Amino acid sequence: MFETTSRWELTERECLHLLGIAPIGRIVFTEQALPAILPVRFVLREGGIILRTTADSRLARAVRDAVVAFEVDHFTDAHCAGWSVVALGRVRALRDPLPANVLAVLERCAGPAAARPHYLRIGIELLSGHRRDA
Repeated sequence: MFETTSRWELTERECLHLLGIAPIGRIVFTEQALPAILPVRFVLREGGIILRTTADSRLARAVRDAVVAFEVDHFTDAHCAGWSVVALGRVRALRDPLPANVLAVLERCAGPAAARPHYLRIGIELLSGHRRDA
């Protein structure tokens, strides 16, 4: 399906722009020696990806000081055209308060179980992306 499409690598600037406009991303991590992927709401801020979980969540337990991948994309169904961006970096728990505008975005999809929020930051160390046209 993708073999007949044109494909271009994205610049770092293009990757950061697309990371900044995507509403949902996927964090890719290792859980009990197996790959795991979770969709999450996030905010791109000061060279890092900020996301919300709870301190006792499976995500928080699995990613403590781990290197993870984070992916965002958008493709059209009809033509298989779109883009994908992947960031790699180490996860750290955030201790400092976040600005209200960042909290507002992260709270949008928080469920009732997220009463005690725990914020994580993925420091972007490697960034790559591709665009495909039909």
